[in-house]
Amino acid sequence: MVGDLALHQPLHLWPQAGQFNQQVEKPPGQEPPRTLSLNHVENMEDFQKAHAQFIKLSLDRRGDQARSLLLACAIREWGSLDYARAVFWEIDDPDTFHFNIMIRAHVDHCEPDSALLFYQEMMEQEVRSNKYTFPFVLKACALLRDLRRGMQLHGHVVKLGLASDVFIQNSVINLYGKCLEVELSSKAFEHMGSSRTAASWSALLAAYSGVKRWSDCLRVFVAMTREKLRPDESSMVTALSSCSNLGLLDHGRSLHCFLLRNFNMLNTIVDTSLVDMYIKCGQPEKGMLIFDKMPNRNIWTYGAMISGLAFHGLGKGTFQLFYEMLKQGIQPDETICIGLLTACREAGMVAEALSFFDQMMSKYHVPPKVQHYSCMVDILGHAGRLTEAYDLILSMPTPPTPAVWRSLLGACKLNGDVQMAELAYTNLQQMNALNAGDCINLSNMLCKLQRWEEAAEIRKEIANRGLLQKPALSQVHVRGRTHFFASQERSDPGVQEMLYQMEWQLRFEGYEADTSEVAQPVSEEEKRQILSGHSQKTAIAFALLKTRPGVYHKDL
Repeated sequence: MVGDLALHQPLHLWPQAGQFNQQVEKPPGQEPPRTLSLNHVENMEDFQKAHAQFIKLSLDRRGDQARSLLLACAIREWGSLDYARAVFWEIDDPDTFHFNIMIRAHVDHCEPDSALLFYQEMMEQEVRSNKYTFPFVLKACALLRDLRRGMQLHGHVVKLGLASDVFIQNSVINLYGKCLEVELSSKAFEHMGSSRTAASWSALLAAYSGVKRWSDCLRVFVAMTREKLRPDESSMVTALSSCSNLGLLDHGRSLHCFLLRNFNMLNTIVDTSLVDMYIKCGQPEKGMLIFDKMPNRNIWTYGAMISGLAFHGLGKGTFQLFYEMLKQGIQPDETICIGLLTACREAGMVAEALSFFDQMMSKYHVPPKVQHYSCMVDILGHAGRLTEAYDLILSMPTPPTPAVWRSLLGACKLNGDVQMAELAYTNLQQMNALNAGDCINLSNMLCKLQRWEEAAEIRKEIANRGLLQKPALSQVHVRGRTHFFASQERSDPGVQEMLYQMEWQLRFEGYEADTSEVAQPVSEEEKRQILSGHSQKTAIAFALLKTRPGVYHKDL
């Protein structure tokens, strides 16, 4: 319905008629010329002079004459949306072309609500939409993440018989992807059949990327290349991000080679994705090499490098890079600050973390948010300064979130402070935010102190609250295939033998498994066997067994 697309208080868009027009007396018998050229117009001042000529000759109200006037004012770089709206409302009986120009202009200027308002006006005036209307109104809904109105517009497309238009179909895929309805995106993509273009594949890739379905991203990318379609840089960035998040170094290298073969020069976004991929796949040196050769860097480039160095525990290198960024005139944002605090946590740089946290607002004008407080709680907690961590939580300007209390609970587990852990657990309980991991952490701590009955009561909370934990899986990628492992998986005898070798080597190096957290009445040897069956250990054993020495595989 038209009313469903209405927006509140739209009156500022509609100027009073006659804003530009004044009665101009024309010499008797003089007819206006058929058209005026705007080819010479290169700025707003020239345009206003040309517009005055249109008004003088009464051409600005004629739809056929006003087309070039509206197109120049609304679309060109020097144009003005306010001026274009005023020009539009002077036109007698605006047609589809005029409305399409205004809808497009508002979408291009990131004013999607106004674009939809023009579409509503178009329907109310019974001006027929065409295949050039819908790519932009669908994009407006995508920008707003407005699924309801987007589905209504999709219905309009079908009703008008425009559903087979490739540009509209691509816009539909993009709309559902932006609204995180990836199954609808996939359905629209499949419906296109042989009419799919490279833009169709890119839109589907973006949809899967939006919901972090990285394996599906790679699957779609591979299928795209098999169709002999050349992926654009946007598709390459999505594929590289998939490799980064899945830890697929070999795939990432192949993509890098493809880029070198097919692109003369990579833009900053692609270079940044390469840096991120190599760092997350365990090759920070390679990432730094690409970073050093980049002709242009932006805040996202520095963010990828800072986060990567932080991930690898290179705290001092992270701050050196940060100071270099400041010299380039780039000021930190929230993400950069998270990266620096993470670097401090991984490197145990407590004093540096406290100093930087104090400077975030005073020096860099970045107000600390929940994520920054959570990171600081982690840092203080890992350093055994639990009281300071607790005091920091109480000093937060906004109520602590479950993530903050969960950070404190994890730090308490690390330090064996049951009293503080129970305090964090109680706060999570009062917020109705407990998950199975919280219960298991506190239960394991109580088991370690042989407080079996209390531990059992905590475990009961998991069932009573319906918090049954989904079994975790670990994965490794070997020879083009991804292998998944569950806890206590015993299917491969070779992997079991490797696990035994790993355990004996660790014992030889002085490591002893902490069996106190195994809340089962079994022998010490059986407890060690239970701990050795962790899914991550099994995945590592499989990777060691199936790969050559020196090959890095990320275990998730």
